[in-house]
Amino acid sequence: MRVGIIGVGMTAFQPSTPAYNWKELMFEAASRAYADAGLNPRTDVDSFITCAEDYYEGFGIFDEFVPDQLGAALRPTCTVSGDGLQGLASAFMQIQTGIVNVVAVEAHSKVSDIVSLEGIVEQGLDPIWNRPLGAHPYMFAGLEADAYLRRTHTPGKALAAVVAKNRRNGLLNPLAAYGASVDEAQAAKSAERFAPLRMLDISEPADGAVVLVVASEAAARKLHANPVWIRGIGWASDSPTFETRQFGDAWYAEQAARMAYRLAKVRRPAAEFDVAEVDDRFSYKELQHLEALGLAKPGEAGRRVLKGDFALDGKAPVNPSGGSLGCGNVFEATGLHRASEVALQLRGEAGRHQVDGARVGVAQSWRFVPSASGAVAVLGVGK
Repeated sequence: MRVGIIGVGMTAFQPSTPAYNWKELMFEAASRAYADAGLNPRTDVDSFITCAEDYYEGFGIFDEFVPDQLGAALRPTCTVSGDGLQGLASAFMQIQTGIVNVVAVEAHSKVSDIVSLEGIVEQGLDPIWNRPLGAHPYMFAGLEADAYLRRTHTPGKALAAVVAKNRRNGLLNPLAAYGASVDEAQAAKSAERFAPLRMLDISEPADGAVVLVVASEAAARKLHANPVWIRGIGWASDSPTFETRQFGDAWYAEQAARMAYRLAKVRRPAAEFDVAEVDDRFSYKELQHLEALGLAKPGEAGRRVLKGDFALDGKAPVNPSGGSLGCGNVFEATGLHRASEVALQLRGEAGRHQVDGARVGVAQSWRFVPSASGAVAVLGVGK
């Protein structure tokens, strides 16, 4: 049974949203998604999924406070404690059971409400081996970036090229919070933070919410004129500790892609996708993920970004939305944002950052420091 995306709803992404609470952000995104799908959530949606981590929310059993603003009161609702793309995988599986036909998936960030973000991320570090070091948790991203650059012989200026590309793309996206006319020299001279990472290599936090409505093939064809089909989806996790994983590799993305490609019958990923949206919350992650997804050969992504291959008008556009560097780090909503941007591209509704003729795309997520967990979705339109 095929599963299609029939509704896309997003708020604008902003560094801070003092005029809204997190429930209002969810309500706005959900209202947009339901209007896009042309349905009433009280009668037409069979199941609701929210993707959240109680640590980020600031209180326990977060899903108890979700139903009202999603139109899900007294309806089947559950939480995926993971990235939004992992929530999309759960929706895909729910529909495959045949028990439900239409599912709404929600993820959001209200990071501006968090007064101790560094401390919350630090809680994810190993309490015996890592946390006692007292280092900022992004230090581990710096170490991994260094390992990646050394192993692949990628020039450091490739990181600046990723920053410049995605920040400029963000200028074309009306929802982006951090679009800017930044060139490679400016990126390379920004303040050093966690060597080799500089200030502009690190995505800035943002508030925002994303909702996707997905449906079985029969329901999708009935409710929407142009559904975006989830041709394949996969997810994977590497070792939870830094000391027991291959530092510098995105094994989780490679395994998740293998699962998604098998379902979607993708055999030559570098030649089969028209657009890609991948996690770039640190600049090196975009390059690492492109190689894990098979969109570039090992050690090749850095040189290709320097040649302009991944630009909006390049051979293989990557993060035309601006990615997280251009739009902002929306934490658990990041993967669902990547999938939403691909869906809009395939519907020809991406506006000024539209990739001409896009018919098949790939979205990829990573669950941020210190995890090694992620998901991949292959999306397409037509047959």
